Amino acid sequence: MDTPAAQPRTIAFIGLGIMGGPMAANLVRAGHTVIGFNRSRLAVDRLVAAGGRGADSVAEAVADADAVITMLPADAEVTEVALGKGGVLSHARPGTLLIDMSTISPQTAVAIAHTGHEKDIRVLDAPVSGGEAGAIEAVLSIMAGGNAADFAEAEPVLRALGTTVVHVGPHGAGQTVKAANQLIVAANIQALAEAVVFLRKAGADLPAALDVLGGGLAGSTVLTRKKTNMLDRDFPPGFRIDLHHKDMTIVTDAARSVGAVLPVGSLVAQLLASARANGDGGLDHSALLRGVERLSGQ
Repeated sequence: MDTPAAQPRTIAFIGLGIMGGPMAANLVRAGHTVIGFNRSRLAVDRLVAAGGRGADSVAEAVADADAVITMLPADAEVTEVALGKGGVLSHARPGTLLIDMSTISPQTAVAIAHTGHEKDIRVLDAPVSGGEAGAIEAVLSIMAGGNAADFAEAEPVLRALGTTVVHVGPHGAGQTVKAANQLIVAANIQALAEAVVFLRKAGADLPAALDVLGGGLAGSTVLTRKKTNMLDRDFPPGFRIDLHHKDMTIVTDAARSVGAVLPVGSLVAQLLASARANGDGGLDHSALLRGVERLSGQ
């Protein structure tokens, strides 16, 4: 079934960072009125230059919005923006749709949705995968939890941001699926890093080796997107180790709560913690390579 085209909406977008900035700009390009707020005014100015509007507070941004999208670093920021005195639930109009696209714990997502229901604000948790490149190119994978009717209303808007947009269950389910995504991505990056160190130490032609691996069963989006970082040993933050470390804490806590045992996930979580302890937290998560190099004496 074809998804209906999105009718122009007034959308407040809170959080205009590496991911949120290009996502908000893509909504402008799709014909929506986008009112942005960010702690850094420079990010707001970039949205204005792209055709959006700026706000000086969350309250101002959401006052006339049909929908509010938040894209923030972690549970604390999302909770403050959603539930705080100057936050979305205190200032949005009744019936507004709040779509949180951050990566937070399923428990926090459920709590915000319940409080939203009490205030007649509809809530979806709709985290994304695809990194900075996916945000810029509007090819994100979006996994949404919440009421099916609310998802149906939001879907045309979300299709301006991603190519895979799926309703995965009730409140919190989007964050659960995102946790699984982050587990798979972290394990893939770690495996790729180990392969790179192995190939380099063995004297193989590394670019050629990664090309042929990418054409076989070992091929993955991780290999395609991250091999240049590893070949060049250059790790500008598309998705920082600090954030992936936070996500793996969500994974391990959520798995423990349902009785799932994650041996590889637990190990990769420790390796991300080690990377942070060694000063790599601000680098892209492909800098897990540096940890393997340290262990291998490179």
